[in-house]
Amino acid sequence: MDIFERISSYRAENDRLAWSGTFKDYIELLKKDPSPAKTAHSRVYDMIKSHGVEEINGRKRYKFFEREIFGLDRAVEKLVEEYFHSAARRLDVRKRILLLMGPVSGGKSTIVTLLKRGLEQYSRTEEGAVYAIEGCPMHEEPLHLIPLELRPEIERELGVRIEGNLCPSCQMRLKNEYRSDIEQVKVVRVLLSEEERVGIGTFSPSDPKSQDIADLTGSIDFSTITEYGSESDPRAYRFDGELNKANRGLMEFQEMLKCDEKFLWNLLSLTQEGNFKAGRFALISADELIVAHTNETEYKSFIANKKNEALQSRMIVMPVPYNLRVSEEEKIYAKLIGQSDMKHVHIAPHALRAAAIFSIMTRLKESKKQGMDLIKKLRMYDGEEVEGYKEADLKEMQSEYLDEGMSGIDPRYVINRISSALIKGDLKCMNALDVLRAIKDGLDQHPSITKEERERYLNFISIARKEYDVLAKSEVQKAFVYSFEESAKTLFENYLDNIEAFCNWTKIRDPLTDEEMEPDERLMRSIEEQIGISENAKKAFREEILIRISAYSRKGKKFEYSNHDRLREAIEKKLFADLKDIVKITTSSKTPDESQLKRINEVSRRLIEEHDYCPICANELLKYVGSLLNR
Repeated sequence: MDIFERISSYRAENDRLAWSGTFKDYIELLKKDPSPAKTAHSRVYDMIKSHGVEEINGRKRYKFFEREIFGLDRAVEKLVEEYFHSAARRLDVRKRILLLMGPVSGGKSTIVTLLKRGLEQYSRTEEGAVYAIEGCPMHEEPLHLIPLELRPEIERELGVRIEGNLCPSCQMRLKNEYRSDIEQVKVVRVLLSEEERVGIGTFSPSDPKSQDIADLTGSIDFSTITEYGSESDPRAYRFDGELNKANRGLMEFQEMLKCDEKFLWNLLSLTQEGNFKAGRFALISADELIVAHTNETEYKSFIANKKNEALQSRMIVMPVPYNLRVSEEEKIYAKLIGQSDMKHVHIAPHALRAAAIFSIMTRLKESKKQGMDLIKKLRMYDGEEVEGYKEADLKEMQSEYLDEGMSGIDPRYVINRISSALIKGDLKCMNALDVLRAIKDGLDQHPSITKEERERYLNFISIARKEYDVLAKSEVQKAFVYSFEESAKTLFENYLDNIEAFCNWTKIRDPLTDEEMEPDERLMRSIEEQIGISENAKKAFREEILIRISAYSRKGKKFEYSNHDRLREAIEKKLFADLKDIVKITTSSKTPDESQLKRINEVSRRLIEEHDYCPICANELLKYVGSLLNR
């Protein structure tokens, strides 16, 4: 399908979604399905839910946020369950402004943008259909046409709730245009759109001296006031403020606490009573979700001012901290780089991980738990097992500090440094060392870092490099071990024979002399020590392996060393330790002989084909690991 066919198809879809009829037709439609009469809060919650919800370990994950928001599962669950879900059920929180509060570049704006784009798409579905009085500047709910006295009975009949009154414009049109015959009032389906200013609005503060309250609530149209003769005539008023246009959907209040107070007071009545004051009219009904965002410093300054107590009580504050999981931080960087024009530059494996380790360490707080350092905490937060600690320890650490993740290095800084290094160096490939060097070089230019923080951050860069060293060795180790796969299998079989004899209190037979001998404790320990199995834990580990062998045997399968992640790691590390001298010579020799060159090429080929390296970073990795082993 070419470009114009796609445009034509999109236009045809818009035509298909169009619906128009009378108020009578709309009532018939509601009798079949009352969902179009839902509140704005219900619409947002149903939209989020429509993308799917997963329950993992008692926690809910909302797929709607997964494309753009990484590592904020707990914050998102709290946001959806404590605000959107409760507000959708008409609980009192719907009468509150939702205020997202957190550090810069933490994802607040992204969450709001997702909600806005999600509502636009949802209004194009049958479940999310929105209907409004035709020609209403506020896209008003048609049920407002029903007189107050008749509402209780009609609510019971239709299974809906009717809240709010006609806007001044519709009141006048009902009398003059329709002669108060509500059955004939025209109703249309509307598609929510920020661009078209239908059901989605955005208010951004500017200079308090020049910004007009009309930006929020609309204004008098001076070009028509002489024609209609009165400022209280709806035809002489522009209902084009953000509160007017966001009716039936969502209004984003950017950097809310930077606003002049007179703008904020307008929200008091809207949040509490569902209406606001504009011009010389009675209170105007509005059904919309107001979501604002701010940083922690401005929020603390706001609550310190006693004059703001009334507003404060009408807010639900949701903290949006930085992500604290390394694997999710990598996804953030990959997303930001993917949005740039630098996609042609190859980012070597583990380069973004090294940056993520540094960033997360700046955001973590030291645990009070004995023996728990930041790197162990970082691993546990990322879902890795740390010997000696359990799931309960993780939960305890997560509740130690309520403000963990509210400070530290933000993703933008890291991406800025990576971008700077890419542009300056005109690089074709960027590895972990390039990234860490770029981050280090930028610390002096970071405006908000103190001298003490700089020292801490330099230490974190050093730790991130040590973590990368382990990953680099492991990567080369795997590639080399593959070249010695038969040796790995032999070592594996030998280990299994020995642990079987150990667990069954038997002896093993020497394949060369055919003599019986005791299990080789030295061999078993030399493998187990590679993955930190202590003397006390060795028996349990060996018995676990035997149980796994039996389970495979019952299913008629052969147990391979790759079937057990920890055992495979132990075998590979042991073999690599035995091959270390070969690796040293192979990677560091300036003039490798033919067999060495063949080995280098084999390892390099494997790194490129199976581990996402390019020829440049594969060669640099081999040289770097060779230098590490020769130290």
